[in-house]
Amino acid sequence: MKIKSILKLMVIAISLISVNGCNNKKEEVKEESTHEEKQTVEFTEAQFKNADVQFGKIEMRNLSSVIQCNGVLDVPPQNLVSISLPIGGILKSTELLQGMKVTKGQVIAVFEHPDYIQLQQEYIQAKANLDYSEAEYKRQEDLQKENVNSQKSFQKTKADFLSLKAQVNGLEKKLAQLGIPISQLDKGNISNSITITSPINGYVTKVNINIGKYAAPNDVVFEIVDTEHLHAELTVYEKDITKIKVGQVIRFTLSNESGNERTAKVHLIGREISSERTVRIHGHLDTEDENLLPGMYIKAVIEVGENKTASLPEKAIIQKDSKNYIFIKTAGNSKDGYTFKMIEVAIGVSEDGYTEVTVPQEVNSNSEVVINGAYDLLGKMFNSEEKE
Repeated sequence: MKIKSILKLMVIAISLISVNGCNNKKEEVKEESTHEEKQTVEFTEAQFKNADVQFGKIEMRNLSSVIQCNGVLDVPPQNLVSISLPIGGILKSTELLQGMKVTKGQVIAVFEHPDYIQLQQEYIQAKANLDYSEAEYKRQEDLQKENVNSQKSFQKTKADFLSLKAQVNGLEKKLAQLGIPISQLDKGNISNSITITSPINGYVTKVNINIGKYAAPNDVVFEIVDTEHLHAELTVYEKDITKIKVGQVIRFTLSNESGNERTAKVHLIGREISSERTVRIHGHLDTEDENLLPGMYIKAVIEVGENKTASLPEKAIIQKDSKNYIFIKTAGNSKDGYTFKMIEVAIGVSEDGYTEVTVPQEVNSNSEVVINGAYDLLGKMFNSEEKE
């Protein structure tokens, strides 16, 4: 009897163990199923706006075969004009302010000075003397042909004529520099002022004078820059210079910006090594941008290879339990919001705010990847799981 009782107890114990094992397996399957379900999360329209969710797509970028460098934006010498006076004067009027746009030929200032009047008087007098001298020269020349006058008298008349002619030509050049029209002086009209016009289209960068102030000859009174042909002047270390070729792509951002990347091409490579063992690289911008100004500092990379890989902005990649994930927007969105799926990815090198990624086949170049607000989605996902 005792043996039968013991056998019954053993059978009951084995049954209980089997039941518990099945329950544990069911719980494990349930946990796995729950975890699988929690790969998606929904955001209402309000949550979507509050988290400032932004979308992007996988880009093919050159992240490993690049040279990092710094530089500034600059303009060619012909696009930067310093305006000065060949003869000093007092500023009578101007409306220029820094940042103002001007066009070629536009009057930008009016100067006045007694020297301007005197110069015009000298020209009118010299021109009148030249007319008389020319007539006398021709008369002496005719007499010389008939051997009526002496050679000495003829030579003296010729010298006076050529001297006055040179004087008039010189005065004409000075008046032309001042912008005083000769045609008005030939009519006897003398002006007490001169007008200065802009030699190029561009923007005023410097105003170094005010009304009533005297500007000495060659003082820079205004500076105008044409920003339509900005270029990138980069500084590259000597050890990297052999890798750089004309035509290579330059990607750059302003030193105070992130994400707003612009592109250029290597146009010229410097032929001199500075005392810091660096070489200057001249790059032409692919697209003109009126928001860029000469002198702005930039951070740049020069692509020296063709090793392009799939990449995403660093903010698109989140980490959990030592793994890396991204969120993509699914096709089946609800009426009142959006549905996102969390997908595990492998990451590689990072450069300039972007990271190389390896993604499963379900993610492609058309997938809408969350590049801003990914951690908000992660927080919503696991807060919901804890409540359940």
